[in-house]
Amino acid sequence: MSAPDGSPVGAERSIGQLFASATAEMSALVHDEIALAKAQLKQDVKRGATSGGAFSMAGAVLLFSLPMLNFALAYGIHTWSDWNLAICFLLSFAANVLVAVVLALIGVAFAKKAKKSKGPQKVAASMKETAGVLQKAKPHPRPELPQDRVPEAVEAVARSSS
Repeated sequence: MSAPDGSPVGAERSIGQLFASATAEMSALVHDEIALAKAQLKQDVKRGATSGGAFSMAGAVLLFSLPMLNFALAYGIHTWSDWNLAICFLLSFAANVLVAVVLALIGVAFAKKAKKSKGPQKVAASMKETAGVLQKAKPHPRPELPQDRVPEAVEAVARSSS
């Protein structure tokens, strides 16, 4: 088993490797959060389109079906009941209005769902929280060396430059 950077798990990794690994993981996290925001936005747009389609269907039902449905329904009621023809036409109109109201209520329900959705806002808040945590992160403190002792690496550099 190995770490994301390819080094064996449990092996000592340099600060550079740890920083590269953290940078890569942070980049992946940001990309994933952006992808999540896009997916949630796409879902909200789809709900809005469904709402608009339901409203359009309600209008189309009222517009195109009224003449034919009113005549057919009115004459059917008149044949079935022998009521006055005017009352039969009013009943057929009421049936069309009822269908339009049901479709409009479906449109309102989808519009409320699209309006209530807080998907992109949640992702933005999560990204701000992640950025806040990273800004407050502090490196682990290193033990201080005594003032009279100079690290061997600094001595080696000093010797090689002279």
